[in-house]
Amino acid sequence: MPESALEQHEIEYRARQIRLGTWVAVGVILIGAVRAQLDWRSGPWVVGGIALMAVGQAGLGLLPWERYVQSSWLPRALAAWWLANLALLLAYTAYDTAALTIFPAGVMLVLASAAALAGQAEVIGLGALSGLGYLALYTTRDRPMGATLAALTVALMVGVAWFCAQSAGNRRRTDRARRSAERKVEALLEASSDAVLAIQVNGGGVTYASPSVKTVLGYDPRFVTSAMLSEITHPDFLPVSQEWWRGIISGGPGYTGRAESRVRRADGTWIWAEVIGTNRTTEAPLFAAVISIRDITGRKELEEELTRQAFADSLTGMPNRALFRDRLEHAIARNRRGGGRITLLLVDLDDFKLVNDSLGHNAGDQLIATTALRLHQQLRAADTLARLGGDEFAILVEDITEIEAMDLADRLLAAIRRPLRLGTRDVVTSASIGVATAKAGDGDDGPDPGELLRNADLAMYAAKGNGRDRYALFDPAMYAGIMREAEDRAELELALARQEFVVHYQPIVDLPTSRLIGVEALVRWEHPARGMLGPNTFIPLAESTGLIVPLGRWVLRQACEQLAEWRAQFPAAAAIRVNINLSARQFQHEGLVEEVAGILAETGVDPHQIVLEITESLLMQDTDSTIETLGRLKALGVRLAIDDFGTGYSSLSYLKRFPVDILKIDRSFVDGITTERGDATLAEAVVQLGRALQLQTVAEGIETAEQWSTLQDLGCEFGQGYLFARPGAADAISSILGDARVPESTG
Repeated sequence: MPESALEQHEIEYRARQIRLGTWVAVGVILIGAVRAQLDWRSGPWVVGGIALMAVGQAGLGLLPWERYVQSSWLPRALAAWWLANLALLLAYTAYDTAALTIFPAGVMLVLASAAALAGQAEVIGLGALSGLGYLALYTTRDRPMGATLAALTVALMVGVAWFCAQSAGNRRRTDRARRSAERKVEALLEASSDAVLAIQVNGGGVTYASPSVKTVLGYDPRFVTSAMLSEITHPDFLPVSQEWWRGIISGGPGYTGRAESRVRRADGTWIWAEVIGTNRTTEAPLFAAVISIRDITGRKELEEELTRQAFADSLTGMPNRALFRDRLEHAIARNRRGGGRITLLLVDLDDFKLVNDSLGHNAGDQLIATTALRLHQQLRAADTLARLGGDEFAILVEDITEIEAMDLADRLLAAIRRPLRLGTRDVVTSASIGVATAKAGDGDDGPDPGELLRNADLAMYAAKGNGRDRYALFDPAMYAGIMREAEDRAELELALARQEFVVHYQPIVDLPTSRLIGVEALVRWEHPARGMLGPNTFIPLAESTGLIVPLGRWVLRQACEQLAEWRAQFPAAAAIRVNINLSARQFQHEGLVEEVAGILAETGVDPHQIVLEITESLLMQDTDSTIETLGRLKALGVRLAIDDFGTGYSSLSYLKRFPVDILKIDRSFVDGITTERGDATLAEAVVQLGRALQLQTVAEGIETAEQWSTLQDLGCEFGQGYLFARPGAADAISSILGDARVPESTG
């Protein structure tokens, strides 16, 4: 097989020129034969001899010169052939006294043939011999032609010889340039890591295969054929590959096409290949269509992995929010075309954060993975289960009735409810499920994916609001609640901007002496239309919307400024403390410690007079972070109190780690302290715990003298409640700061 497309092209060119030269020689000989037959007075042997020469030349033209043009003996054979032709011309002209005009024509044809096949020096040599031969013949004639005509003939022969020599030189330079280009191209192709093939567009034969074919495909480059390329292409890609190849051919010179395919290597393994083809049938040194084959298996695997990461949840391997949204959109499109029903269920685990905070994130991950598996077991193969993030799952189900959707929700809740072993503990969890349905004909263009997700989300929050561990079907009336919440939020933001909030203070007293030892700052909303509103009407909304953070900051500043004012007016104020509540959102706010430090510095109050109250349940959320924040607050000099103590589930081991100063007994225990033995026992336990940990105890919600007396008997040090004073404006506290004792009841 030829080594390159250039050699194939040159072989064909040289073989064609040799044949052309032989047939030209045949033509000249036949002209001589005609003249000999008409004008010579010779026997038939002369004509017969000339005819034999013509047949011999024709026989040379019929030889398979493509096999011989690369042979080392060919240049010598061609030179001998041209010299033989010149000798025949000389002999013919010497015999035919009237043939001096035929000799130059024959010489010119020989020179033209030599110019196409030989070098410049060879052509000049043949031209010189021809000129000398002509002059020798000219001088031997009895009646030579005129000197002028002879000179012109010689000049013409010299000109033709010069022109043919130049042509031969140009051809040699072109050949050298082509060979140089071929070497450069082949060097580039052989250095390429891609498998490169040159394929003839007509016959389809492979005229070149780079060494990297062995590396990429595993096949010996010498034996690669175009048929083999079809055989190693994956059947799924073969029609596309054939169409791509037809496009390369029909696209014309310079056209480039790209395709990706699966290709079988020599060892039987399948790889992904990027194939780029360019039609270079008119460009030297290739004169073929060139295709490069690159192994892109690694890239495709990376793309598949990135796609998996982009559309799959890393923990469960299930579709994530992006892929679920895509499938939801496709389901809606099918719904629009063919009718049917789409049901979307949003599943949100109840109190998942509690598991993370108390048992650790590994336990939380195990709970998520197990829940995903349990949900999947309740679904059909055609249903889609996705993890949207955190502890929230989404389920897409098509063509089920509302009754079937409710039955599915019940099964999902039951599956989630089953006990799960996390480490050394058995955990029972629950979930809230929102169910939203869309069917053909809903709206002009059918349901909107975002709207369907919002509907399911509203239903899910309705289930949580109704007690959790249940499902709720979406009802359009739920939008009314959302609108009310949005209006309330806007009103709350406006109230904060207009400073409609005020701070009231409830005295905290020493139980044995009724001496005022502090106050608790309690925020109220002085609503322009609804009057004074207690915290239960707006604190939950402020907490859920995040407005509790700026509101809590404002209360802290107001309380500190009021303490500074009291200290400036009343000497007794130096001995009191101001308790300020921190909500969960405020406590978890990243800049809390800096804000407290800034307000203390700006108002100039003694940090030891400030008590920050946090609930027991808040302490158990992310305990390590909580302990760090409490430590930073403690470093400012403020004191810390646990509010509503006894209503949560903090353990003694955790309590010892918290840098707190005060335990506040929840009013729910104080209410039944004189009538319920259990409440009295719990209250006493809190007091004893405080003593053991050297913490002060404060009882909340004291409303009767009996409660007051019982708490004293139990050893409780301090208390607050309506028995001593209701929360009131700062002026009410100012009026009693001059007296260390507080009336036993203010009504």
